[in-house]
Amino acid sequence: MNSSHFLGVVCALGSAVVWGGGDFSGGLASRRSPQAHVLVLSTLSGMIVLVLLALLRREPWPSAASILWAAAAGLAGIVGLALLYRGLATGQAASVAPIAAVVSAGLPVVWSAISVGLPPAMRLVGLGLALLGIGLVSAAGTKSSTDWNSIQLALGAGVGFGSFFILLGQVEAGVLFTPLIVARSVAFVVSLGLLRQQHLPLPTLKHNAVALGAGVLDAGGNMLFLLAKQLTRLDVAAVLSSLYPATTVLLAWFILKERVSPIQWAGATVCLVAVGLIAL
Repeated sequence: MNSSHFLGVVCALGSAVVWGGGDFSGGLASRRSPQAHVLVLSTLSGMIVLVLLALLRREPWPSAASILWAAAAGLAGIVGLALLYRGLATGQAASVAPIAAVVSAGLPVVWSAISVGLPPAMRLVGLGLALLGIGLVSAAGTKSSTDWNSIQLALGAGVGFGSFFILLGQVEAGVLFTPLIVARSVAFVVSLGLLRQQHLPLPTLKHNAVALGAGVLDAGGNMLFLLAKQLTRLDVAAVLSSLYPATTVLLAWFILKERVSPIQWAGATVCLVAVGLIAL
């Protein structure tokens, strides 16, 4: 087993754990405050952490091309998040979440197959199983009819998140924090625009501490994903990082005592098998 690939797998799985914790925290924060407030506070706290880490490391700014890639990634990510929130608000979470999750993980697989070719056969099987597992874990386990508007929002969210993976993956190796500062700055500006559009006041830093924590975790997930991409293939890093719904579901089950459906447990099992095959 290639040591760089193995470290990339570890970082990607770490990203899934941290991102899942961030999503769980963001969900809790959204119960206390408007989602636009959560977006502003979480993007701000994540940006502050990234700036402090960049200063401590004395990391240089990336090239102009990487700055543009990172800015585009930040825009794609925040648009995907806004579309996901709109889709979930329609009451179609059982369909919106898995569609968005599978599309976001699937796009980097297609991109990598076109740009660098297919991975080894066992790894390819693992990627396919991971996509299946992500869809199953993200399912709410309830039956509901899905209207075309909800499907469009789910597809848009998935394309936004998948584009985030692909665009951020184009950033040059050797820089970690500064590209993410660029991406987070763009996301922060867009979140302020959403706040203005909804005619909401600016939240204070004490407004929702959980939202601040969610932003820190999200920034940590971004760092681990970017590091994973620099150690292994984009499709491997993106798909394994996209296993974060499993973390969110398990945290909700353990902390909030929310029910986990048999389909979701099956999805978690499929994900474990997929990780083993991808790590080979």
